[in-house]
This record gives sequence, structure tokens and C-alpha cells, in this order.
Amino acid sequence: MKELASVVIRTLNEEKHLEELLLSIQVQESECFNIEAVIVDSGSTDATLDIARKYNARITNIKKADFTFGRSLNVGCDFAQGKYLVFISGHCIPTNKNWLNELVKPLAKNNIAYSYGRQIGRDTTKFSEQQLFDKYFPAQPKIPQKGFFCNNANSALRKDVWSKNPFDEELTGLEDMFLAQQIIKQGEQIAYVADGVVYHIHDESWGQVRNRYEREAIALQKIMPELHFGLFDLIKCYFTGIIKDIKAALKCKVFFKEIKSIFYFRYNQYMGAYVGNHIHRKLSKEMKLKYFYPRVSDMDVTNNDK
Repeated sequence: MKELASVVIRTLNEEKHLEELLLSIQVQESECFNIEAVIVDSGSTDATLDIARKYNARITNIKKADFTFGRSLNVGCDFAQGKYLVFISGHCIPTNKNWLNELVKPLAKNNIAYSYGRQIGRDTTKFSEQQLFDKYFPAQPKIPQKGFFCNNANSALRKDVWSKNPFDEELTGLEDMFLAQQIIKQGEQIAYVADGVVYHIHDESWGQVRNRYEREAIALQKIMPELHFGLFDLIKCYFTGIIKDIKAALKCKVFFKEIKSIFYFRYNQYMGAYVGNHIHRKLSKEMKLKYFYPRVSDMDVTNNDK
């Protein structure tokens, strides 16, 4: 008998890519797993929910005022019926029909607690971000891997592990790495599955890029409190990143096309990391809007809260 895998997708106005994602989930092939799609929506005002219903996804909701990355995942995990929980971003698309089978297989057959898959860019993914994808999501698998790096844009978790270790609901990001760190301390194993591949389509303004790295740096303080990112680190990482990206752009023959983007991306990445590393306060309502709703404007969020 096939076991059930629940694909949990957090959504807020994800109509642009959601239909392609849900269609890709429907056509997944596996001899081991049945599949259900679960939507955790935090107040979409576009066609997101209509698309979800079209593809027979099971839908649950979380109020905007209650939203955090970890809390929304906990809501989705509790709502999901599967033995295995698969997480994918609403703007990620599996590259083939074996994505889910490859991602979940180590959980079922290798006694792995938590796995994550490869990510590659597409469409509006910025050149420098593709370099980060190549660095952190290489072509070689690690089953199991050393260390607690993990990424919920494309991952899978045994539900029994989640039941004992729900996601931290206060973090501004990196809830995946925090959970991975906790369960490794308990003797569990993490795996990187290079054959479980998705396109990760980021379409962010430069301010949104900076916000993303800022909130992740805030979260990293809880995961690695000993980590300090000072002004010297900012300058060093900025210029090192630019030099590496320029070399890659020259090799790919896209130097003139990407040079401006390279400077902007690396500046916002490391400035966000620097600012986030030096923030030590609880989030105000305004900061929560900034960090948790980067894909919609503050005006949209404020109006939708009424």
C-alpha cells in the first residue's frame, strides 16, 4: 500500500506560479507515495484560492495578524494527513515528474528525518542568486549530510519528527535551519537530495532582497548567537562576492548584461545581513509587515487587514 505524502504550500497572492506548481504536483510519478496538496493561505486577494480549488487542493487559513513562517507551517502540518510532509514555496516549480519521489525516498528508506532538494533559477532569478543556488545546492547529493543547513523552499520532513519538534513560531526566517539544528542534537539525520530539483523563481525588488537577508540575519542570532557580522565583514564579503560573480559572468558571457545587477544584489545581500545582525528587539507591527510580507506592498497588507 502506498503511503501518503502531503505537499504543504504557504500562499499569499501566489497566482502567478501556483497553477504551474499544482499541475506539476498532480503529474508526479511514484510507486511508493500517494500525494495530496495542502494550501495554507494568509489572506490572498488574487486568484490563488480559485486556482487551489481548481486542482482539488485542501485549503486551510491563517490570519495575517497571526502569521509567521513557522506558525503557518505548523498550521499546515497539523492539517495535512500524510505520513510525510513536503514543503515547497508557492513560487517554486518541480523540474520533473520524479521530484517528490526523490525528495521523500530517503525519509522512508534511509531513516532520514529531514531532507531538502536542489534549487536552480528561472525567469526573473537574479544572476548573483543563481551563484548562491550553485553554491548551496550542488549537483552532488549528501545522504546523510553533516551540518544543519536546510531550506524549506524545497524540503520534506517525517510527520512524527514534526509532532515532537514543531517549527519555532517566533523566528523571522530560517525556521528550517533551527529545526534541523534541534533534531540533529537529538540524534536524527538530515539529507541533501540533489535529484529532487525545483526552479526557484524570485521576483524581488532590491529592497525586498535586502529585507530577506535582514530578517534571516535576525533569525540567525538565535541559531548561532556567537556569529558576529561586523563592518569589516560587510566590506570583505561585498567585494569578494562581486569578484566571484564577475568571473562567473565573464565565463557565461553575460558580463555587460549582469554587471549592474551583481553590484546591487551583493550590496543589498550583505547590507541586509549587517543590519539584521545588529538588531536586538522585538518586532513592531510595521517591522512584521516588512519581514513577513515581502511580496506585497505595505499598503496592500494594511488595506487587507481591515
